[in-house]
Parts: sequence; structure tokens; C-alpha cells
Amino acid sequence: MIEITPDIALADDEIVERFVRAAGPGGQNVNKVSTAVELRFDVRRSPSLPNDVAVRLMKLAGRRVTQDGVLVLSVMTHRSQERNRAEALERLAELIRKAAEPPPPPRKKTKPSKAAKAKRVDTKVRRGGVKAMRGKVRGDD
Repeated sequence: MIEITPDIALADDEIVERFVRAAGPGGQNVNKVSTAVELRFDVRRSPSLPNDVAVRLMKLAGRRVTQDGVLVLSVMTHRSQERNRAEALERLAELIRKAAEPPPPPRKKTKPSKAAKAKRVDTKVRRGGVKAMRGKVRGDD
């Protein structure tokens, strides 16, 4: 079991890992060893995820989700297979944690009070008066 949050834990058999040759760092090793990991997680059919979390996860993942509802993460940033695997699992866990957060409630519209409106108008009138005093100086010619 992979624990994501106190409420959500994924079974090991829900995650499918495939190791492929990486295009990233690795020197000559890159041609011989499959260090990149391609992690697949079926979001739609996962019994571990509540429905609302699964919907938010699919929206959050964007193009990384296939039409069948499978989340695909590819990691090839490290030279070792184990570090790439750990990073892929951490990325999956982070995505699920973000999706598990409930969205904020919608903003309630408010109107400014009468006092606030009066203060705003008063400030504008006062500022306009200051600017009106900036005209050319007229002499008694």
C-alpha cells in the first residue's frame, strides 16, 4: 500500500511501471540500461479514489490522462532506475494530494457601503479641487 493522505492509500497492483531507455543523462549507460520509468495509474477504475477526487485528478493531470482514464507519468531525470521510480511515485502522490483538496467555496458578491461610496466621492472631489488650483497664475493686468 502506498499512503497518499490519511484517507487515501493506493494498492501496489493499481500502479503499473514500465522501464524504458532514457534520453537523459547517463553516459554510455544510457544505451544499455532501461532507467526511465513510465508509470501508469487507472484513475477511472481505481477503487481507492473517491469519485470527486478522481474527477479533479483527471482535470488536474490534463494531457497526461488518456481517453481511457489512465494517468501516464514519464520520468527520466535521474541516472538510476530506482531514483526515477521514486520520483514518479512522488509525482503521482503529489497530484493526488492536490486533487484531494476540496475546491474553495465560490466568492460571495458584496456591495460597498454607503459610507464607503461617500468617502470615495469626497476624495475625488477634494482631489479635483487640488488639481483645479493648478491653473495659470493670473495677474491684475
